[in-house]
Amino acid sequence: MMPKKSTDQPTSTSRPAAAGSIPASSVVEGMKVVDSTELFGRLTEIGIRHDGSLYRLKITRQGKLILNK
Repeated sequence: MMPKKSTDQPTSTSRPAAAGSIPASSVVEGMKVVDSTELFGRLTEIGIRHDGSLYRLKITRQGKLILNK
């Protein structure tokens, strides 16, 4: 399997990052990082389909994330 070219990696197209912070969409240490606002928008719950199952990712009233199958 061929390694991905650097042009295949996502780049940040949203607000500029503050000094020392992680951009909204980026690759950090080989891991894709996506800001939760890009996933949720104005919603507090989204569905994630994985391996034939549906998972629910929720933002709690305290601002924490919970993943349920």
